[in-house]
Amino acid sequence: MNKKEKIIIYQVLPRLFGNDNDNCIYNGSLTENGSGKMSDFTSQTLKEIKKLGITHIWYTGIIEHATKVDFRRYNIRPDHPALVKGKAGSPYAIKDYYDVDPALASDIPERINEFDDLVRRTHKEGMKVIFDFVPNHVARQYSSDSQPEGSSQLGANDDPQLSFSPYNNFYYIPNTELEGRFDMKDGAPEPYKEIPAKATGNNRFDAYPTINDWFETVKLNYGIDYMNGCTYHFSPIPDTWIKMLDILLFWASKGIDGFRCDMAEMVPVEFWSWVIPKVKEKHPDLLFIAEIYNFGEYKNYILRGKFDYIYDKVGLYDTLREVICGKRSAKDITGCWQSLNGIEDKMLNFLENHDEQRIASDFFATDPLKAIPALIVSACMNTNPFMIYFGQEFGERGMDKEGFSGLDGRTTIFDFWSITTIRHWRHNNTYDGKLLTDQQRHLYGLYCKILNLCNDEAALSQGSFFDLMYANLNGWKFNADKLFVFFRKYRNELLLIIANFDDQPVDIAINIPSHAFDFLQIPQIYSIAVKDLLTDEEEVVCLLPYHALDTHVKANGGKILKFKI
Repeated sequence: MNKKEKIIIYQVLPRLFGNDNDNCIYNGSLTENGSGKMSDFTSQTLKEIKKLGITHIWYTGIIEHATKVDFRRYNIRPDHPALVKGKAGSPYAIKDYYDVDPALASDIPERINEFDDLVRRTHKEGMKVIFDFVPNHVARQYSSDSQPEGSSQLGANDDPQLSFSPYNNFYYIPNTELEGRFDMKDGAPEPYKEIPAKATGNNRFDAYPTINDWFETVKLNYGIDYMNGCTYHFSPIPDTWIKMLDILLFWASKGIDGFRCDMAEMVPVEFWSWVIPKVKEKHPDLLFIAEIYNFGEYKNYILRGKFDYIYDKVGLYDTLREVICGKRSAKDITGCWQSLNGIEDKMLNFLENHDEQRIASDFFATDPLKAIPALIVSACMNTNPFMIYFGQEFGERGMDKEGFSGLDGRTTIFDFWSITTIRHWRHNNTYDGKLLTDQQRHLYGLYCKILNLCNDEAALSQGSFFDLMYANLNGWKFNADKLFVFFRKYRNELLLIIANFDDQPVDIAINIPSHAFDFLQIPQIYSIAVKDLLTDEEEVVCLLPYHALDTHVKANGGKILKFKI
C-alpha cells in the first residue's frame, strides 16, 4: 500500500525549549535568565519529540530579530531599546532576513552552521523542518549584515520623499517625524528618531503609532497604494517581490521542508501566486502554510495564492474552544467542515500555538484533560495537518508573568524564560518522566496515542470522512450538545470516532443512517467485535441502520472503535 503521510507538526521556540534555568526572574536579561540553543535539539531529544507522532518540527523564532541584547562584539548592529518588545524581542520583528538569532547559537560566529546542523539532525531522525517566513513587516531598524553579495538591502534604493512608489520597499510619511511613544528613551542615551516616518506593520499609515500598534515594525510595500484608494501596481514586478523571492530561495536552499508564512493575508494574493510557483520550480516538495484569519479569503489564498495549507483558526479552533468551555454545542462542529466547501484537507488544525492561550490556563479550560475530546476531533476528523505547541502535551499552563508578555495565559515570545513542564520532561536529557506529575504523564500518554494513530491508521491518514451528527440530533440516548461522532474509512477498515465533551461519563446510543452504509460501502452486521484504539479494550456492537449502536464513553474522553469489515 502506498501510504500517504498525515502531517503532525510540533511548534517549538528554541529560545525557551532548552533553557534549564529553574529560577528565571521577571523581565530578566539573557545573562540572568539564559536562553535555549539550537544545539539543545540533540539526536536524543529529536527522537523523544518524534515519539509523539511528530512528522514536522516548526522551529519558531530562528531568524535574527530585534533584541535588547548587545551583540556588537559580533559585528551585529544594536537595536534602540524603545523599539523592542521584551528583553529578548519579538521573533516577528525581523532584523536580518539572511541571519540567525545569535542568542540561539552556542558559538555565535558559527550560528548559520549551527542552523544547518539542526536541519541535518532533524532529517536524520526522520522529521522535516518548518521555517518562519515573515513577509508583511520587518523591525523598524532593519539592517542585514549578512546580505548576499550582489544584492541590495531593503530600502537601500527607496525614495523617502514619496509616500508610495512601486519601486520602494517601505511606505513613508514624507517630511514627518515618527512620534507617539517614540520620544521614550527606554534606557538609551537618546530617544529614537525617524525622519521621515515609515508606516507601521499593522497598516498604520501615519506617524503616530500607539503602544497597541505593532510600533516596533514597519510595513513592507508589495505594490499596493493604500493611501490612494488601494490601487494595485504589480507591473512591472515590484522590487519587494524580487527581494522576497531571493529570501525564500536562500532558506529553501538550506534544505528546509516548508514555510509557515506569518500574516499571509496582509500580503497581496497576487504576490503569492507569483512567488510560490517560482520557489517550487526549484523545490517542488516545499510546503507553504498561511496564517490567515479572514475566512472569506481561504479559497482565494489556496486556489490563487497556491498555498498548501491555511490555519483553521476562525472556524474549527474557535468553535472547539467554545465547546470545551461549555459556551457552544458540539453539533456546531459540523458547520465548520461544511462551511469549507471542499477545502477541508487544506486546513491546518490546532488547539494551541504561540498566539493563543494555553488550554490549561485560567483563561481557557484550566484542566488540560477537558480538551482531549477536542484533540480527538481536531486531529482525526480529516487528512489535513494537525499541530501542537510544545508543552501542550504536558498541560503547560502559561500562567507565568515573564516580563513584557505579562500574565495572560500565553507562553511568552518576547522574554528570556524557561518552561517548567518541558524542563521537567527533559530532566537533564534523561526524559525519564520522574519530575512529571501523574496527570502530566497520563496526558502525555494520550497525546502520544492519538497523534501516533493519525499515521498508524490508514483510515485517519487517507480515509473518507462521514459526519454522523445529523442522524443523532434527537437521539434518546445522545446529547448532541456534548457529543460528536463520525466515521473514517479506508478500504476494509472502518473507524467510529466518538468525542464526549461532557464532564460526566455517558451511556450512548448512536444512530447510523442508511446513507452511511451506501456512501462508505459498509455491510450491515448484527454483532461484531471492535477494539477501542485508545485503550485496546474490546467490546461487541451492532452495525445496522435500524438498530442503535450502544456504548459507554468516559467523561471528557472518547473512543476510536475499529471495525474490520
